[in-house]
Amino acid sequence: MMRKLVFILIGSLFLGSCRENNRKPTDSTENSALNTEAIQPALTSFTADDILKHTKVLASDAYEGRAPGTKGEDSTIAYLTRQFKQLGLAPGNPDGTYIQDVPLYGFTSQPTASFTANNKKISLRFRDDYVAFSHQYKPQVTVTNSDMVFVGYGIVAPEYGWDDYKGVDVKGKTIVMLVNDPPIPVGNDTTKLDSTMFGGRAMTYYGRWTYKYEIASEKGAAAAIIIHETGPAGYPYEVVSGSNSRENVDIQTPDKNASQVAVKSWITTDKAKELFAASGQDFAKLKKMAIQKDFKPFTLPAKANFDLKMTLRELKSRNVIAKLEGSDPKLKNEYVVYTAHWDHLGKDPKLTGDQIYNGALDNATGTAGLLELAEAYKKLPTPPKRSILFLAVTAEEKGLLGSKYYAANPLYPLNKTLADINMDVLNAYGRTKDVIIIGYGNSTLDDILARAAQTQNRRIVPEATPEKGSFYRSDHFEFAKQGVPALYAESGEEAVDKPQDYFRKKAEAYTTNDYHKVSDDIKTDWDFAGAVEDLQLYFMVGYDVAQGDKYPEWKPGTEFKAKREAMLKVQ
Repeated sequence: MMRKLVFILIGSLFLGSCRENNRKPTDSTENSALNTEAIQPALTSFTADDILKHTKVLASDAYEGRAPGTKGEDSTIAYLTRQFKQLGLAPGNPDGTYIQDVPLYGFTSQPTASFTANNKKISLRFRDDYVAFSHQYKPQVTVTNSDMVFVGYGIVAPEYGWDDYKGVDVKGKTIVMLVNDPPIPVGNDTTKLDSTMFGGRAMTYYGRWTYKYEIASEKGAAAAIIIHETGPAGYPYEVVSGSNSRENVDIQTPDKNASQVAVKSWITTDKAKELFAASGQDFAKLKKMAIQKDFKPFTLPAKANFDLKMTLRELKSRNVIAKLEGSDPKLKNEYVVYTAHWDHLGKDPKLTGDQIYNGALDNATGTAGLLELAEAYKKLPTPPKRSILFLAVTAEEKGLLGSKYYAANPLYPLNKTLADINMDVLNAYGRTKDVIIIGYGNSTLDDILARAAQTQNRRIVPEATPEKGSFYRSDHFEFAKQGVPALYAESGEEAVDKPQDYFRKKAEAYTTNDYHKVSDDIKTDWDFAGAVEDLQLYFMVGYDVAQGDKYPEWKPGTEFKAKREAMLKVQ
């Protein structure tokens, strides 16, 4: 599973929660190319009915949950290609097609696992207590009688003077680590986190599960276990077990992913406590130790055993891309990209009753929004100066793989790509007075969005829970990692015409009942009026950038600024 849990973010937002940030968006109109009168034909083209129409198709049972490499993918690709053609958009691939092939491996693990601690066997029930999977392309993966080493948060971050490994050799061993960044308090006040260490409340990439497996691979560990905790993770354990107990997917590599850690695993908090207790350790005390710079990893009196029987396949998945060529002879070779992931979790025949993860909100709505944006740009009397790309990416749910592949193999130069604007779950609950920016204060795209929001009498607010790390959980992040300024925004919480707690209750219900579950279906009470306004904002931002006289920029202090500046020097 990836990212986002946008509705968890929305559900916890309240007006007084806005975190102080010295990179706040401004209300300046400087360098704005926005002319709302000229773009009225585009703005009025967005309709709730059209969003729902596309969503109904993409989230229908006939599309079988839109899993990569399935019949559902074939149906999805055909639908998106047909829609782009009908709109009169050019093929986005320079080879004359609407398709970018994305070569993937599929891995389905059938694991058994156990721990022993002080000669006491700790049994593990797959799904209920743990998940274990591998991205190494081999028919069986085993880890036998492996020493278990507790490595705190499993982070090496020189810029913070932080090293959880302290030179300890974990090669061939099983490392056990905590999720998220270390929550380092200010002095003795545990209610406040030190903003100079790992972003304070805001998660850094070091807190992401993807990083933790990457560092485990770098260190040569045989297996890597992350302890799940709902609060720090930002999602319940059922999200982890649901996403990782079926087929996993990764990009094909020449070494067949042999460089990756052999076993990737999560265990529940309760099972972790049982392991540590049997090892003579207290979980709460270990967590306190792990937030100290002088923490040193140590070997538990415990062994781990994993046996993964693997069902493997090579599969060809696809990104879908369409292009609106810019009207300026010179600037048309510069680009603004809109992204949304078309995939979801597919079908699970082992389930009783409903077996299809239709992914209506996540992300049939965002894909519908991409089509609506494409239609809006075609309504303009004259295309913008720069070209617009509409990129529907695959395998987001499997690790941002489609966007990762595009960013590593771009069809158009990234140093000529001005911005990525990403949509991952549209608002289905009505209009709001506010707009949330995920990764608030990162780039000047925030300022452009703030100006556009003023035309709707809406205000910009930061995400209320930056500790969830949502900026690192959707497809824009793969562009950001390569230096391209990226915008990821959502509707806020303050409703225009509904009770004050309406959005909070809807968010909590979605997170509890529907997120990454077969119940993520179209609901009878959905109201896309807010989604229409959001799409209008995304249009205005993209149009402003496409018409503007300067490139968007990362703001000082962001981890992507240096890479972007180096990239632009080679133009």
